[in-house]
Amino acid sequence: MAIKIFRNFFKRIFMSLFKNKREIKLGFYGPPNAGKTSLANRICKDFTGEEIGTVSKIPHETRKVQFKEKVEITYKGKKMVFKMIDTPGIATKVDYENFMKFKMSKKEAKVRAREATQGVIESIKWLDDMDIVVVVLDGTENPYNQVNITIIGNLVARKIPVLIVANKIDLKKADIKKIEAAFPEYDVVGISARYGDNLEEFYESVFKLSKKIS
Repeated sequence: MAIKIFRNFFKRIFMSLFKNKREIKLGFYGPPNAGKTSLANRICKDFTGEEIGTVSKIPHETRKVQFKEKVEITYKGKKMVFKMIDTPGIATKVDYENFMKFKMSKKEAKVRAREATQGVIESIKWLDDMDIVVVVLDGTENPYNQVNITIIGNLVARKIPVLIVANKIDLKKADIKKIEAAFPEYDVVGISARYGDNLEEFYESVFKLSKKIS
């Protein structure tokens, strides 16, 4: 009898440890240049010392899904392990002529447009692998657009837990209330990925969502 009790005890301990070590797949989605990679970089830099990708003022700098395994985030004495997945920006249309405004040659612009289009397709495919998705929106832009509706619609269809981030709150034009009004059914956290403002609330919201799927 005593042996059985000890076995059950160690089994519970083992299952608890295994559960806590589970790597939660955390995806960053949103339109181009909203700050997805900037946010992912800041988190990865803070907890691993390394960034996940490069950023640029040119749209669609991220054109392939990039990720970092086993990012252990500590918040208020609690730890969770994440697989950080940074995805290419979602767009309903990619026009090569837009890239030529950034002094690209026609040939370079066409290549980038082709890669960006493929990146959009890849982003949508990766949704099936996500445990949680952080939708990063530019807080200075109008949230009522086809791209954002497409992203949210895909997430709703897959029943994936969502946190909406209103980025760039350091800018005067940022309007978090407009994003909250556009997506009243979701939590909206205002941050500045550039300066690291309000990341505490971001981590709290991510941990709250994580507990629901753990």
